[in-house]
Amino acid sequence: MATYFSLREARTLIVLATPVFLAQIAQTSMAFVDTVVAGRVSHTDMAAVAVAGSFWVPGTLFGLGLLMAITPLVAQSLGAGQKEGLGRFLRQGAWLAMALSALQMLFFYGVSHYITQMKSIDPELSRITARYLHAVIWGVPGFMLYGVQRAYLEGHGRTRPAMVAGIIGFLVNAPLNWILAFGEFGMPRLGGVGCGVATAVVCWLMCFILSFSVRRLNPRAIRFESPIPQLIKRIGRIGLPGAFAMLVETSSFAIIALLIAPLGTIAVAGHQIALSVSGLIFMLPLSLGTATTIRVGLRLGQEKLAQAHTARLTSLWLGILVACCTAFLLYLFRFPIASVYNNNPEVIALAGMLMFYNALYQIPDSIQMVTLGALRGYNDTRAIFIVAFLSYWGVSLPVGYVLCFHGLPGMAALGVKGFWIGFIVGLFCSATLYMLRLAKLERLSPQELKAKLAK
Repeated sequence: MATYFSLREARTLIVLATPVFLAQIAQTSMAFVDTVVAGRVSHTDMAAVAVAGSFWVPGTLFGLGLLMAITPLVAQSLGAGQKEGLGRFLRQGAWLAMALSALQMLFFYGVSHYITQMKSIDPELSRITARYLHAVIWGVPGFMLYGVQRAYLEGHGRTRPAMVAGIIGFLVNAPLNWILAFGEFGMPRLGGVGCGVATAVVCWLMCFILSFSVRRLNPRAIRFESPIPQLIKRIGRIGLPGAFAMLVETSSFAIIALLIAPLGTIAVAGHQIALSVSGLIFMLPLSLGTATTIRVGLRLGQEKLAQAHTARLTSLWLGILVACCTAFLLYLFRFPIASVYNNNPEVIALAGMLMFYNALYQIPDSIQMVTLGALRGYNDTRAIFIVAFLSYWGVSLPVGYVLCFHGLPGMAALGVKGFWIGFIVGLFCSATLYMLRLAKLERLSPQELKAKLAK
């Protein structure tokens, strides 16, 4: 019988989630460094990195979201005692990663051309944005191969290698950003574009670091294998809805970045600071969600449904506790945090105000990520896409747009903070719908569940 909270399960989740969190925070800190270094060059460079990131981040997260299907597949196979042939998930995932890389590189190049043609954006801002994208696209294949190897290792419950790769990547990224942005040691002064070059280099570095861990786990895992369409199709079928869900969420932020661009660089910069801080904090529920996927997938593979339910509930309560702590700290230090990014008083004031709204949505964000992680453990990614589309494009964006540019009857337009109120409404919607879907899955009989996982 499932229990609402298990100390033993909590310890296991924390052990799994901590390296994932450190890996994610190191990876996200690279974007933080990009923003800070670009901000020290000029607020135009920082705004350009923000606009470019609003395309780079959704595009790469779409690929990672698709490849994340490897994690529950590996965990379920291990739980069922099917250890032979697990390397095929890695090798076939690599073929899928290369195909995704080619599509993303074409997409980013097309976006860079489109931005330079936009008349509503400052010419210097569009020029730096396009050059940043031209530089960063060469890191896409390395980042996708990193994602395949990470998903494979996490499916085995090995979350530390990605942490090591992330920390090393961060330690290399920070000085490399500074060197390329300001032209130190005889290098050309590239400004914000140098941040894109540094990011591309670090993507490949992290890929090579993870390959050593994969070889230690399974020396024969990394080798040539011809494409197996049936297995690639299975990974894609499970991963694609979740990838689209991630794209729906992150692309909504990209749309917002474009919509608020005419409001001026102050609005863009303040929004980007608040969004960057939000991304750092988001690593906590995301890491716990990843640990939940591993534990739920393993227990379902073992056909221990009650233990899978216990893992999910324990993770949920842990997530709520963490969210309460982060919301309090974020509210308390919102203005000092903003001043780390930029020294413009107007930018700091706007970013600090937006971080107040960020603190408000910590609990629903944590609930949705833990529940989403459990749904991945059930291979129930189609529901993830439907909920994400309804919550972000059907609720969050329309509400935010109306509040930003028009306001409610009898109320003035709220500007960029209207979109942040839209975030809160959308997150409450997605958290509720995810929980309802998971409750339905947890009522399935063992036979029904076994048939679902085998698809």
